Amino acid sequence: MASMRDIKRRRQSVTSTQKITKAMKLVSTVKLQKAKQRAENTDPYFNYMYNTVCSMLEKAGNINHPYLKAGETEKKAVIVISSNRGLAGGYNSNVVKVVTGSELKPEDVKLYTIGKKAHDLLEHKGYEVVSEHDDVMEAPTYDDAMEICNEVLDAYASGEVGEIYLVYTHFKNTVSHDPKMLRLLPVDVTENEREGDAEESKDSKMLMNFEPEPEEALDMIIPKYITSLVYGGLVEAVASENGARMQAMDSATSNAEDIISDLTLKYNRARQGSITQELTEIIAGAEAIS
Repeated sequence: MASMRDIKRRRQSVTSTQKITKAMKLVSTVKLQKAKQRAENTDPYFNYMYNTVCSMLEKAGNINHPYLKAGETEKKAVIVISSNRGLAGGYNSNVVKVVTGSELKPEDVKLYTIGKKAHDLLEHKGYEVVSEHDDVMEAPTYDDAMEICNEVLDAYASGEVGEIYLVYTHFKNTVSHDPKMLRLLPVDVTENEREGDAEESKDSKMLMNFEPEPEEALDMIIPKYITSLVYGGLVEAVASENGARMQAMDSATSNAEDIISDLTLKYNRARQGSITQELTEIIAGAEAIS
């Protein structure tokens, strides 16, 4: 059995750790409130943006545009959004699993990472990281998303990559976060399943007229579409990260409380045993003298 001194040191160590995890939970809770409000406010816009572009292209007919067809190369650009820090439970590992568990071969993937954790983990697994934007996760803005979008679109237009994917964590609520992979280009209009009555279904088959020409319109619309989805992924990822970290720190604080209770019980038993032993020795000594 461990000595009283060892148990006391262990209890003090766990208590100090508990104070840290409790403080981190409080910080994550405050950050989550702001990030959650931001994600909930922006989520409808980005969903409508995605559905609108898919619907528009579905009605566009046969348009010969580079953004609407896959490139000749097998290379795929994958924008991966993770965090810069750990202690967030399975948040970062779940993002990595989406990439490694997909049908994309590592040798065909070019990674554009946002966040140090995905960069380090995926590079260690043999994936090629062509660009990293770790500082973006501290305070993501629309301009940051536009910069990343332009970089990836340049690679797509030059033929370096034939498809563009986005991997991020969708924020459902405080305790539920769903890692997802979304193909951005070429746009897959079959994924846009819209619900409605017969009249709406009839209208969906009507061709769309573009002003100016379709090619010019798509040159303006598609970059904004990609930027909007990347920015939406960033906003949801920040909320998901803080939600995951809050849960992880809450669990750690509860576990620390259980360990402290167990160590307190062991310390009291050891102290009682020590007192009993001292009393036994005193009585034995007194009997020996008499």
